[in-house]
Amino acid sequence: MDVAWIGVDLGTQSVRSVLIDSTGTVLARATRSLSSNRSSDTHEQDPRDWLAAVDATLAEVSTPEVEGLAICSTSGTVLLTDEAGRPTTQALMYDDARAAALLPRIVATDPDRWSSKMQPTWALPKILWLDPQGRRIAHSADVVAADLAGHPVATDTSHALKTGYDLIADRWPTEDFERLGLRPEIFPEVVLPGTELGRVSTAKAQVTGVPAGTPIYAGMTDGCAAQIAAGALSPGAWNSVLGTTLVLKGVSKDLLEDPTGAVYSHRHPDGGWLPGGASNTGAGALTMMFPGADLDALDHAARALGPIDAAIYPLTKPGERFPFVAPHAEGFELGDIPDDLHRYAGVLQGVAFIEKLAFTHLESLGAEAIRSVSLTGGAVRSGYWNQLRADVLGVPVELPAAADPAYGMAVLAASAGTSLTETAARLVRIDRVIEPRPQPRLQDLYGGFVAELDRRGYRGIRG
Repeated sequence: MDVAWIGVDLGTQSVRSVLIDSTGTVLARATRSLSSNRSSDTHEQDPRDWLAAVDATLAEVSTPEVEGLAICSTSGTVLLTDEAGRPTTQALMYDDARAAALLPRIVATDPDRWSSKMQPTWALPKILWLDPQGRRIAHSADVVAADLAGHPVATDTSHALKTGYDLIADRWPTEDFERLGLRPEIFPEVVLPGTELGRVSTAKAQVTGVPAGTPIYAGMTDGCAAQIAAGALSPGAWNSVLGTTLVLKGVSKDLLEDPTGAVYSHRHPDGGWLPGGASNTGAGALTMMFPGADLDALDHAARALGPIDAAIYPLTKPGERFPFVAPHAEGFELGDIPDDLHRYAGVLQGVAFIEKLAFTHLESLGAEAIRSVSLTGGAVRSGYWNQLRADVLGVPVELPAAADPAYGMAVLAASAGTSLTETAARLVRIDRVIEPRPQPRLQDLYGGFVAELDRRGYRGIRG
């Protein structure tokens, strides 16, 4: 081994660390589970569990040849720390909605800024709920980086987005924060992903095995990390993450302005923007609709069945946020669905239709035409679904060899001081390309599916 880099993914259910070499080959992986405290509108984790899990996974993958590491975490997860960067509260997770009632207060400070994009689960409402009172604000990745370095660190533009950072002006909107009673000094400094935040301390080196003095680079949120791992970093290339929900990430030279708030953009570390959005539809609907079922058997049978003249709009929770914003949207069934097999196939087709509609919406805002789509997330285990999505989209879909967020962070660490796009092109490997097949039957059904969305007024259109 000549040199190596480590990526850390601080996820919801686990912490994952991965070690790669200069060819992009994965040399080691390690995982530790995490637990959460959930109720109707709340979702918390103990940040001390993160630190212990990160230490344990790093100890399994570390090597003396490590030249840097980077960390990603969930978007919108926030907590408070003391002046030394140590956590003083539980972490309010990305989907915690306890602060929803505070949203009008934020919008009132600056309607032009906040009304179209601020959402109840973003970090800023949760910060108001936490009531900092002299403590400091941090995102999950910041806390882990501070623990490894032994001192507080800056945050990155990606994690700062849902805390209200102005990516165009490249600053915190301090005037609005002061109107909310939030002192500007409690917010961290913001840097671009790939910027050195600090170096692994001697004390942490003894615990983790990562050499003392190893650079810690600013990371990105997990969605952006997966996009890096998929190699979708140039205009026209997109990453579609289909797990519990559907998340799209791509690249645009210019900022895409979406008056509906369905699309938001991160800064591309090489310049330009990373637009995308997250839907409330996704593979999570399958476990909700078919509890205890053998999904592999249903998938095998669906392949034999082929396309059907029916589709289901499956929501994992009430309302929709992408490719349109409809807080009161409800799922529906379209066409004849006589049994569970047809219901399963209908879900697969409905999700593929929402995915296609999402790309149509992005192109309507000025995104470049879709050239290719990298598929990642748990749903890629279904070969039939992968082919179906290619057929509905009408473009080739790619299956990266190692598409998890931890891998993306290792690639980001390897790019320090150079082009992330070029580094990913060198390191990321595509395992398979699936070409689309003509499916007029599906295209006709897609038209009826969109018409039903419009009839219900979900896209702001009523038939």
